Amino acid sequence: MEGPLSFSSAHEMLHNPMEGTTMKQRVKSFSLALLAGLPLMGLSLAGTSHAADEAVFTAKQRAAIVQIVREALKNDPSILSDAIRSIQQQASSQQEAHVKAAVRANWQALSTAPSYAVRGNPQGQVTVVEFLDPRCTYCRHMAPVVDQFLARHPDVRLVEKVIPVLGDASLLDAQAIYAAAFQGQYDAMRRRLMEETAKPGMEHLRDVAKSLKLDVARFEKDMKGQAVMGLLTANLGQAQSVGVQGTPTFLFGQAAVAPGALGMEQMEQFLEAARKG
Repeated sequence: MEGPLSFSSAHEMLHNPMEGTTMKQRVKSFSLALLAGLPLMGLSLAGTSHAADEAVFTAKQRAAIVQIVREALKNDPSILSDAIRSIQQQASSQQEAHVKAAVRANWQALSTAPSYAVRGNPQGQVTVVEFLDPRCTYCRHMAPVVDQFLARHPDVRLVEKVIPVLGDASLLDAQAIYAAAFQGQYDAMRRRLMEETAKPGMEHLRDVAKSLKLDVARFEKDMKGQAVMGLLTANLGQAQSVGVQGTPTFLFGQAAVAPGALGMEQMEQFLEAARKG
């Protein structure tokens, strides 16, 4: 492991034209530390070891080093863009690791749903979870893609989690979907509401309920009941636990979290990752 940076070695490395890419990489690392506001400890540009009393710079030395970095950035501005890109990549990697850990920690709840909300093969070897909002344009776009995906992969168990994230109309539709489920019409209600473009509202929902031969009085009561609200609250809590920020979002087993509308090829790539574990 390389030792901490000294003022003299930093100056030498930043001004040595023979160092080429190595110098640029080390300046980028140094810039990362400065941009992050970190103390310059444990960071090496020169690759030499120094005594512990040189691990922390004086204010004068630090100011001089900052000036050296500024000069280097003037000569090669790409150093800064590389540093920023590195920070972004590191943050993205950390976020991905955090999300995957959350998925593992909450997988039992995430992969569980009432039988009517499980599609494909109920005994499938691979579980895919979909968070969807019935009013979401992208979720509607994905509906036929998901149907095709399940038809092509009979080993997939799809768990649907309806979450109302787009306002009052979404909440009403989500309540209607689960209320219809209590009369055996979950899938029919979900498909109707996600295919139609009629103005949302209770009047329309009553019409749909009648067309599906539901007991409308019971349907309206169930929409407001604790059972339906409990399902929606649980779904929203699970979505929050794994950092879902929009719909649709897919969990391909514990291997991948995929937000947004996906193409068939993308879904199959994520599925392959889930099969490999």
